[in-house]
Amino acid sequence: MVFKRRDARPWLQIVSEWVYPRGGWTRAFQYVKHRLRRLPGTPEQIARGIWAGVFTVFSPFFGLHFLVAAVMAKLMRGNMLAALLATFIGNPLTYVPIAIVSLQTGHFLLGSTQRNQVDASLFSKFGGAAGDLGHNFLAMFTAERAHWVELSVFYRDVFFPWMIGGIIPGIIAATISYYLSVSVIRAYQKRRLIRMHKKIAKLREQAGGAANKT
Repeated sequence: MVFKRRDARPWLQIVSEWVYPRGGWTRAFQYVKHRLRRLPGTPEQIARGIWAGVFTVFSPFFGLHFLVAAVMAKLMRGNMLAALLATFIGNPLTYVPIAIVSLQTGHFLLGSTQRNQVDASLFSKFGGAAGDLGHNFLAMFTAERAHWVELSVFYRDVFFPWMIGGIIPGIIAATISYYLSVSVIRAYQKRRLIRMHKKIAKLREQAGGAANKT
């Protein structure tokens, strides 16, 4: 493959770089911001893609954020690459506060009594659901019976409240990101266009000077 790495990275290195990328999260954010500003398209198209990506981060569809963001950007006629890049807002530094805000909002809207224990039991419920998934996968090839108790608890106390509760903060965060990115991208594109015109004018002057000498 043309884009395949020459030296395969160990899986432990892949996990560690996902938690803390090489160069730090500040450098990673700067890279994403630089790529977003240089994307082709109007500021509104790029900003609609960013809206889709930021909103998707507040959903509990883990492992499908890229797909959900791309579909939303397509429906909104936004830039799909901008949507994919914007999902990097969701990372180990932001997922915990996003989870707490979304779950608290969801339990409040649903009238659930679990909202006061969200932060204390969140990781244990993730672990229980993961345990059931692993057990049920192995049960397909053995005589073991599938377990659904922890998965049902996870859906009732985490997934469904998160899905409902992430809508409002997701819309707020995505809309703020939209208006901020429109102004920033428009200003960047104008500066870039001015620099390009100056560069073209300078090249023409140099070409005209060379022609006069000959």
